[in-house]
Amino acid sequence: MALSSAELVAAVPHALLRTDLPELGERFEGKVRDVYLQDDTRVLITTDRVSAFDRVLGAIPYKGQVLNQLSAWWFEQTAGIVDNHVRSVPDPNVTIAAEADALPVEVIVRGYITGVTSTSLWTLYEEGVDRPYGLELPAGLHKNDALPSPVITPTTKATGGAHDERLTSTEVVENGLVEADLWEEVQNAALAVFARGQEVAADAGLILVDTKYEFGIIDGSLAVIDEIHTPDSSRYWIAETWGDGDPQNYDKEFLRMWFADRGYRGEGSPPAMPDEFIARVAGRYIDAFERLTGETFQPGATPVAERMRKALE
Repeated sequence: MALSSAELVAAVPHALLRTDLPELGERFEGKVRDVYLQDDTRVLITTDRVSAFDRVLGAIPYKGQVLNQLSAWWFEQTAGIVDNHVRSVPDPNVTIAAEADALPVEVIVRGYITGVTSTSLWTLYEEGVDRPYGLELPAGLHKNDALPSPVITPTTKATGGAHDERLTSTEVVENGLVEADLWEEVQNAALAVFARGQEVAADAGLILVDTKYEFGIIDGSLAVIDEIHTPDSSRYWIAETWGDGDPQNYDKEFLRMWFADRGYRGEGSPPAMPDEFIARVAGRYIDAFERLTGETFQPGATPVAERMRKALE
């Protein structure tokens, strides 16, 4: 890890919570990024805010830089499979992205049967739901087993905290959400990008368990329009811990479970994260970046606002 725990803890007061760049126009604040619209492009600024249970729960220093740079790296690795919205990455926190017409369906690709929520594939399978998400799954699967081949479980795009609607591929087309030919193109692209992700993760000693993709149309062509294969958008396990019944998470689930273990699942006020835990989470995000890319994480040294203004001039 490039930064010691002491350095990470010292950086906590300097975590990027939100931006104030009025010269870019109106700011649209999401859970983990700020967005400024610039004609036919978007300025995406990834912050250090962290979310779980659909709530913002605090900040992890350097998390935004890790997510922004790692996703940009992944887009380079998968550019030959499908286009993406990235036009430039002028700063560790900033991506200039093309405006896109977003598809109303999020694409979840799963390589393993796991999860604890009411809509997770494992929960539905264990409850005996017939053909969850319209899938034919073999009998005798156990939690955290690898699936015979990756599967797609589509869901409606998150709106106001409401998502994870169970859909089948047939319903996506029959309900008029995505036309049949385009939906086939989406599925093929998602499975191909996921396969590339699994290869890279395996070389890094990790397992890419499942992930979420958001697609849109840019200039008439299919493109990925959100971050991919980051610890926030994907579930990773440390490969050597899989098979023991409790694989170690190398993603946002590590943070989510810390809150769940303290009785918080999205209602009321979350417990405050102690500095030691914040440092552990930050270190895990950074280590995931370095494992996957083979590069040393380089944080921006100058103040964030100054860096971004210079980058965007």
